Amino acid sequence: MFEQLIHFDQHLFHIINHDWANPLFDSVMPWLRTPKNWIPLYILIIIFCIWKYKKQGIIIITLIAASAGVADFTSASIVKPAVHRLRPCQDPVISKTDMERATCGTGYSFPSTHATDHFAMAIFMAILFCKRWRWVWLWGILWAGSISFAQVYVGVHYPIDVFCGALYGSFIGWLISRLFYWLQTRFPDWVPIIAPSAP
Repeated sequence: MFEQLIHFDQHLFHIINHDWANPLFDSVMPWLRTPKNWIPLYILIIIFCIWKYKKQGIIIITLIAASAGVADFTSASIVKPAVHRLRPCQDPVISKTDMERATCGTGYSFPSTHATDHFAMAIFMAILFCKRWRWVWLWGILWAGSISFAQVYVGVHYPIDVFCGALYGSFIGWLISRLFYWLQTRFPDWVPIIAPSAP
């Protein structure tokens, strides 16, 4: 069963990495997975939180950073070394046909830390803001999902790496949202109440 799953994973990787190749994806996907390209979005989130919630917005910003920090540390420093899975671009067999569109990197493959980090932030923010702005769910999943897909397309992760990274990151985001609501009950002057939108 495990070998069949690995074989399916490698086959799906080949489809995404090879069969779906096109000039648009070749341009867009490497850009999507580059962290510095998302700096303007992070700045906008920080500005919005401070503008909307004043000093209380700092709590939201801190917990967004905590979501990414916890996800990043645990996936990269604990799970990856324990699983010890080679990236497709490092695998002696897969790398012969891997269409590498980005620097391979030196770390292990499972789970994708890009997927873990971005889903942790996306799910945390979606849970916080969805009662007021329902579309946050759509754009949060689309944002994190597109970055995760790009990891497979450029050849540095398998689909299972990003799928499990997305699940784990979502769990971290949910946990941090529980912390937010716990802080809200204990320190109401520090933590903002995000009211639902008017009917």
